[in-house]
Amino acid sequence: MDARLEDFVGLLRHNGLRVSPAEVADAARATVLIGLEQRDPFRAALRATLVKRGPDAPVFDRLFDLYFLGVKDLVEGLSGSLLDALAAEQLSELDLEEAARLLAQMHLSPLTDALVKGRAAELARLLRQATLSLDFRGLQSPLQRGFYARRLLQAAGGTRAEQELQEFLLRLGQQGFDPALLEVVSRRVSHTLKALEEAARRVAEREQKARDPEQKGESGLLQRNLASLTPAEVQRMREVVRRLAERLKTRLTRKRKVRRRGVLSVRRTLRKNLETGGFPARLVFRSKRPERPEILVLCDVSDSVRNVSRLMLQFVYTLQELYSRVRSFVFVSEIGEVTHLFKKMDVSAAVDLATAGRVINVAANSNYGHALKMFHTTWLGSVTRRSTVIVIGDGRTNYNPANAWVLGEVKRKARRVIWLCPEDPGSWGFGDSEMPLYSRHCTRVEVVKSVDDLGRVAAELMP
Repeated sequence: MDARLEDFVGLLRHNGLRVSPAEVADAARATVLIGLEQRDPFRAALRATLVKRGPDAPVFDRLFDLYFLGVKDLVEGLSGSLLDALAAEQLSELDLEEAARLLAQMHLSPLTDALVKGRAAELARLLRQATLSLDFRGLQSPLQRGFYARRLLQAAGGTRAEQELQEFLLRLGQQGFDPALLEVVSRRVSHTLKALEEAARRVAEREQKARDPEQKGESGLLQRNLASLTPAEVQRMREVVRRLAERLKTRLTRKRKVRRRGVLSVRRTLRKNLETGGFPARLVFRSKRPERPEILVLCDVSDSVRNVSRLMLQFVYTLQELYSRVRSFVFVSEIGEVTHLFKKMDVSAAVDLATAGRVINVAANSNYGHALKMFHTTWLGSVTRRSTVIVIGDGRTNYNPANAWVLGEVKRKARRVIWLCPEDPGSWGFGDSEMPLYSRHCTRVEVVKSVDDLGRVAAELMP
């Protein structure tokens, strides 16, 4: 069980849960005390020891169901007893009694006995025990399901069950069973074995899905290239980004509270401790005024980078409580402010409107130079020494004037200018890319191609 628990913890970590070695040890002790037979207490014990944050509970539950449970429903097709099935085939009462007598004489293995008697609960228990005894960490591809299903059957006693059922058929023949009736029994035995193989295959399928990056939801999407997402994946990504931003906000708020305590004030500490003679000592710190930056986001919403812009806007506005002010602008050829949309509606709806052409013409050809010049004319006065200006775009100008001098003016007034580019540096400067020119006027340029990249950059925006 220890190996299975470690494997399960590895899956939790791969899906974004933070689990410490001490928590794994607590989980191991809890499983020893509770055991594996009772589903709900076992789940509750693992959840209590391994899950610290509310948003992680649904991820835990999904992986728990894929990894530990889901066996009982897979053996429902084996719930009828062999003798009942033969009775339905209109075997005579005498033939049924003879078949029952032969089965009683055979010392059947637990798996064969459960198959013959149609005990679905016992079959589920045996398959679950076999699952827990195997190491599925190498099961990464759907092509491996058959191999692991055979290993699972062998661990559950499938080889012996097949031998015993074949021996049962042989004994029926030796007892002079009518060949036609023997064929009926053979079909039922074959059906039972195939149903068992199918149950094992479906268990292996669930084990593989728990490890498949495409099935892992959040963890699989975090590393996906944003430019290649399908519309359905974009919708899934919005929830992933929301959860990631909420976790990031919790972590940054906690760090800020620690930093806010400030430095030790010797004078105030001495004064405070005069009352008690210095025992116990009470330290007094100078309170630190929290520094909350203001953010200005300029998002290219042309087709090539629209996904990055959408998700970065969602990130920033989910974290807006951490900033003194957030202003957002979208551009293709013209630039327009969309801050008011986020004041009127929820973040998701505002992002949809901001990137869908409500403020500017999103069908126009990209013209960075024109958009930057418009920003300089209308909004440069909004940039202050507390401003962090974030530009999101690929820097491809359609061979129009770059007007990079505008960025130089912005950098001169702002605290910092950060450019998020979805293209690797190897493509900069080729064709209509003006990224080498724009990058000279930026404090930092970051390549952002996935949500993981977005989360890293968003965390670094905090002082």
